[in-house]
Order: sequence, then C-alpha cells, then structure tokens
Amino acid sequence: MILARESIELLGQMARILWFEGTKHGLRDREWMALRFLSRANRFSRTPSALASYVGTTRGTASFIIGELERLGYVERKRSATDKRSVLLSVTQQGKKFLMRDPVNVLVEAIAVLDDDGKIRFRDTLRHVLDQSDAAEQRHHTDVCKRCIFLREDRSAADGKATVEFSCRLFRAPIAEPEIDLLCTSFEHHRQ
Repeated sequence: MILARESIELLGQMARILWFEGTKHGLRDREWMALRFLSRANRFSRTPSALASYVGTTRGTASFIIGELERLGYVERKRSATDKRSVLLSVTQQGKKFLMRDPVNVLVEAIAVLDDDGKIRFRDTLRHVLDQSDAAEQRHHTDVCKRCIFLREDRSAADGKATVEFSCRLFRAPIAEPEIDLLCTSFEHHRQ
C-alpha cells in the first residue's frame, strides 16, 4: 500500500502542473482542459454537452468556458450541417498555436524521452487505474475510439488489396482511420 500511496502523491504533484501552472499564460485550469480536449476530440465529442461532461461541469459553466475561448480567438462554434440545433466546436489556428505554450508540454516531453515500452507501460498503467476507478464508481471516462466497445472494424479484400473500414455502432456513423486515435466522451471499454 505504501507504493500505491506514493504513486498517488506523485500524481498529485503532476496534477499541480495540469491545474495551477496554466494561469501563467492567461487561461484558467478548466479553460486549458477544454482547449486540450477540443484539440484531441473526435467530431462526436466537440459539442458543448460533451465538453461539460469531460471537464466535469454544468452546461452553463461549459458555455462560459467556450465563450472565453471564443473571445480569445482559440475556439469557434459552427452549426452542425446535419442537425441545425447542434453546435460543433473546433480549435482555431490561433488556438493550436497557443497550445504550443501549454504548461503540460513539460510533462509530455518528460514522458516522450522514455523508450516505447516505457511509454506504453506508463499509459497502460494509468488506463488500468482509471478503468478500476470507473468500475468502482460506475462511471465512464473519456478515451480513444480504438479501445471502445462501439468501434466496428470491417476488413475486406478486393483486387488483391486489403482494406479496413471503421464505424461507430453508437452513433451509426463511419469513422476515418485517423479518427480512431481521437478522444470520445461516449467511450466505453470492454469489460471482463
């Protein structure tokens, strides 16, 4: 238990970088969290509701965060082409440029120097802890599509070429291969 407790204390110190270093560049912690999320979210999760879920706040507070990020020119809202009641959020070029100043880049760089096996073990350990916490609390966290129970992969061969097509069974929509590495708030992992 001592090693587990030490690990949590170290995570707490890393969280300080995530939460309290951000104000150096003019954004509050939840604004940084929102900007980071929107830069990595799939098209199903770039909505005000999904953002509120990810940040762990009300839709009203999420709207305030979105408004601040819009005012700064980092995020823009667009009406959905398929559902005019829905709004889709995207990070602007100015927002992408600003993310290069993100205080968590220090952590990203520290992890990046690990060898590939070390990076995979670190990521998988954090996922395991999150999965166990989710199971105990009966909740779901956000993760990438390629790990999701709703991802469908169809392989076919035509003219001697193998092709792979992906789709989301939850949203009943096709997914481009690069999208399977993006974050989704509707993520649900396979349970044993």
